[in-house]
This record gives sequence, C-alpha cells and structure tokens, in this order.
Amino acid sequence: MGRHEERQEEFREFAATRGARLFRTALLLTGGDWHAAEDLVQTALGKAYASWAKVRRADNRDAYVRSVLVRTHLSQRRLKSSGERPASELPEGAYGDGDPALRVALLQALAQLPPRDRAVLVLRYWEDRSVEQTAAELGLRAGTVRNRSMSALAKLRDLLDGDRESLTTI
Repeated sequence: MGRHEERQEEFREFAATRGARLFRTALLLTGGDWHAAEDLVQTALGKAYASWAKVRRADNRDAYVRSVLVRTHLSQRRLKSSGERPASELPEGAYGDGDPALRVALLQALAQLPPRDRAVLVLRYWEDRSVEQTAAELGLRAGTVRNRSMSALAKLRDLLDGDRESLTTI
C-alpha cells in the first residue's frame, strides 16, 4: 500500500469512528435539523479530507475537525447561501435515555439562540470543553467565551421559563 492509500485509509477510519459524535454536535448546532446536520458533517469532513496532511499533524485531530465543523456552520449561517429552511418540528427518533420532553424543549430553545451563542453552549456544556478549548475552536478570547456563556445561558433559561412547570412535574 502506497503513502496515498495509507492516508486515505487513515482518513476513512477517522471519519468512521468520529462521524457519529460530529453528527451529534452538528445536530445541536443546526437546532435539530437532521438534514442540515448531515450536510454540515459532510462538508466539514470534506474540508478535513482536503487538508488531511495538516489535520493529521494536529495535536488533537478531533478538536481540529470539530473546529472546522463549528466554523463551517457559522460561516454558512452568515452567508445564508442555502435556500433550505429549518424544520418546524424535530424528527421522530430515539434519543437515548432521559426525559424526551426535556430534551425536545431544550433543543427547541437552543434553536432559538443566535448561532454563535448556540455554538458556545454546545461546545462548553454538551461537548464538555473548557473555556480555553472553546475559545480556540471558535477563534474567540476566553473572556468572550465566558461572557457569551453567561448571556446565552440566561437567554436559554428565559426561553425555557415558560416550560419550567411542565418540565419539573414530569
């Protein structure tokens, strides 16, 4: 097997083992839009493949590709180049353990946040990244991530406040 084939196989293995996690992140970033999340992952992996030589030298390939995913999402949101519209309802499907009503309410509230705020919350709290890791992935300063986290969490609480009673009595 030549060097080119080895690199291709290495990328295929990376994409196969990390694809599901990237998709979960993309699903949260797109506000639960399944198709947009699939497109986002495909675009991010395409970009990673095109610069695989650089990606494979990175200290943390997962963080590098996740950063590509988040930046691609934010770039697409800014450009609004797509004629697609987000779905008004989440697709049917199993989301694992936990309270489905709470999950749906949270996803709907996340979808109402501005894209950059959503990206900060997803990376910090869903992906469990540190402030510094989140800042590096989004190209922001750590203080900006802290401020955005606080304001985005406050917005999220306000959005969920109407559902608070129904969510806590389940």
